[in-house]
Amino acid sequence: MSDQYASLGKAPSYSLQDLIQPLASGKGWMKFVGIMFIVQGVVTALTIVGILIAWLPIWTGVLLVQAAGALENAQLSGDAFALKESFAKLRTYFVIQGVLYLVGIAMMVLYFMFFGAMFATLMKNGALMHH
Repeated sequence: MSDQYASLGKAPSYSLQDLIQPLASGKGWMKFVGIMFIVQGVVTALTIVGILIAWLPIWTGVLLVQAAGALENAQLSGDAFALKESFAKLRTYFVIQGVLYLVGIAMMVLYFMFFGAMFATLMKNGALMHH
């Protein structure tokens, strides 16, 4: 059995570039998704209501593009501070996405409660029954 994790007892010494490589290999996708978020935000800002929330996708897009840039810098120079900066930006991105998912779930629950109560009221008043 000769896989890279076979020697768990010994602490292998990897360079910063070796540790960055798995994430850095996806930096092109990070930039692409970041740019798509920015485009989504710009398109969202074209509507009157959308202008209120357009900053969210733009912010997350900028975070991803910056994280990819810092990651690329860390990979090329071996700069640990650039790697830490990239991780911090990724953390912020995931926190924002998590909060947005929680808000979305809460809104969905409220939606179902509201329309469930409305349906129950209509049923109670006989508005949905045929006479």
